Amino acid sequence: MKLPEGPKDSPRSLSRHFKTDPLGFMDAMGDRYGDIFTILGGDTPLVIVSNPQGMKQIFTSAKEIAASGKLNQGGAPLVGNNGLLMLDGLRHKHRRQLLMPPLHGNRVKTYGQRICEVADKVMNDLAIGESFYAYPTVQKITLEVILQALFGLHEGERYEQFRLLFSKLLSFARSRWLGLSLSYPFLRRDLGRWSPWGYWQNLQRQFDKLLYTEIAERREQADASRTDVLSELIFARDETGQPMTYEDMRDLFPSLLLGGQDASATAITWSLYWIHSLPAVRDRLLEELDPLGESPDPMSIVALPYLSAVCNEALRIYPTQVVTFPRLVESPIEVMGYELSPGTVVRGSIYLTHQREDLYPQPKQFKPERFLERQYSPYEFLPFGGGARRCPGEALALFEMKLVLATILSRYQLVLADEKRVEKPKAIGVNYPPASGLKMLMLDRRSGQEQPQQFVANSA
Repeated sequence: MKLPEGPKDSPRSLSRHFKTDPLGFMDAMGDRYGDIFTILGGDTPLVIVSNPQGMKQIFTSAKEIAASGKLNQGGAPLVGNNGLLMLDGLRHKHRRQLLMPPLHGNRVKTYGQRICEVADKVMNDLAIGESFYAYPTVQKITLEVILQALFGLHEGERYEQFRLLFSKLLSFARSRWLGLSLSYPFLRRDLGRWSPWGYWQNLQRQFDKLLYTEIAERREQADASRTDVLSELIFARDETGQPMTYEDMRDLFPSLLLGGQDASATAITWSLYWIHSLPAVRDRLLEELDPLGESPDPMSIVALPYLSAVCNEALRIYPTQVVTFPRLVESPIEVMGYELSPGTVVRGSIYLTHQREDLYPQPKQFKPERFLERQYSPYEFLPFGGGARRCPGEALALFEMKLVLATILSRYQLVLADEKRVEKPKAIGVNYPPASGLKMLMLDRRSGQEQPQQFVANSA
């Protein structure tokens, strides 16, 4: 077997480069080796593909290249042993299908007004004339939205308990301490709540207790009108026809929570950055939004073409998944002229695909118009992954992104606190929000078609 060319550096050096600057590492590899290259670390070669045709092969050659759950086992302590990432075959397909109805179609539409209200409530708490950091502010919005979508909760004592606990869980899930424990199994020792692993275990036990109590109460008081994910799972049957166990239900939530808050908040924050960095983009968005009035129908918002293009361009530059989930070659297969043997691991580089000059001229520049001028295939534009491991929350994420941006732009006048600062991405988990958190200033609240006042920002 002749593998594609790749770097000859030591695995430790490559790992250090990747951890220090993941996207810079990808750029360097793409510039040097092109559409396909191999990373050698130990006995298992890892082949990275960014060519759309190669990406299509990865997603459609299911018999030869399997989206094996065992390749994701390192994340089991974070997302559970029965989460979608860990499952294969019929179990994966069935449980994915259970999640789809509450996160797509008419169910998603029912969240529209709530998303706008949450965004307005969080933004309205900010003081006029004062600065704030956009990323943690948007995280407050996306956390409330995901609580509504997953658990149907938006007020009351149980809602407050979930909200406070999830804030702690999600914050610690991004921490360096948990990252070290996941990387080095010998650190996974529960030495009490003051030890990193002990603290994580304690948070998980609190989550289990809270979730199981909620499940028990809902089973006793069935409500067919509820549209959230938990209500769908409570009376669902697994692939053998048996009711879902508490553990099976629990393990489906962590990855949805992480993606629902962090990935969405990252995409919205980057959109705010580019919109307010480029006056022409902001002006064109307001020209599209203002005719809808002060309280537009959410479905009218999500249908706006330029708003959709802005969201797509933000997701192109920093997709919610930078690489596809790993796949395992199980039968010999030729990919882009290379014969890959069983045991080879293959990943698509979504980030590099989105940076291709032949698809996206001047790829580092934010140009929403490219999505109005051209239709891209699912192998050319794939911010949520593809194939069997495509993000199940894609429809909700795009819906939320459009409504949050529309609400903020329509009702508030914001500027960047430092207009000369060029924001760079920083890896937090698998997401890449602006490294600074994106400091902005709240100038005023908009009314009618009023245009924002002139303002000279400072970085104080």
